Amino acid sequence: MTALPLAGVSVAITRPSDQAKKLTSCIEAAGGHVILFPLIAIVPLNDYSEFEANIANIACFDWVIFISSNAVQHSMPFLLKQKLPNTLQFAAIGPVTANELQNFGIKKVTIPEGRFDSESLLSLPSMQDMQGKKVMIVRGVGGREVLAETLQSRGADVTFAECYQRINPQQNVEALTTTWSNHQLQAIVVTSSEAMRHFLDLAIDAAWLKDVTICVNHARIAEQPIQLGLKVLIADAPSDEAMLNTLLRAH
Repeated sequence: MTALPLAGVSVAITRPSDQAKKLTSCIEAAGGHVILFPLIAIVPLNDYSEFEANIANIACFDWVIFISSNAVQHSMPFLLKQKLPNTLQFAAIGPVTANELQNFGIKKVTIPEGRFDSESLLSLPSMQDMQGKKVMIVRGVGGREVLAETLQSRGADVTFAECYQRINPQQNVEALTTTWSNHQLQAIVVTSSEAMRHFLDLAIDAAWLKDVTICVNHARIAEQPIQLGLKVLIADAPSDEAMLNTLLRAH
């Protein structure tokens, strides 16, 4: 009987727990063992008054851009209470976010091609001539500014509508340290720059870091661990299937 390709391999996944289910299933089907170690938890805002004020005049906007599926889930129940104009155009950072919008009845959604990030979205023809356009970016508290700054440089009037917040639920890496010391940790999956910052803040002095492979889904996330001399592999696409292939390459 042929051994499964990830038999004997333990992988820590740092995504929010509810977003790790599919990848967990893929890894387990390949014979691997998954350690859930979420470095980001998505939680509602304590107060939605500012968000509701920002979306109150949604009828005046030309574009609304959603940064993540979390942004869709936490904003659309509020937005659907507003009168959305027929002229309002919807954009999403990638297909997962677009599918979430479709679950709320938004059928026509602009998404980037190839890689799914702000830069790819900005490269689309429809994002070039933004002079005088009003754009709402729906996101969590904080985040990268490149999308807004680039659209503003192209003449757009940009408003942020922040509808959720991210927290780090971990206090230390003791669970991973113990697993590694038992020779049972071979790879760590990190799929956001924020999670990578949290992870390195917690584990930067852990000598065992040099013995595991950090698997990421974007070159930007790889920058800091590479600078620290850690072993990093970058998936060739943001999908769970591509991440599984990256784990297979690592072992």
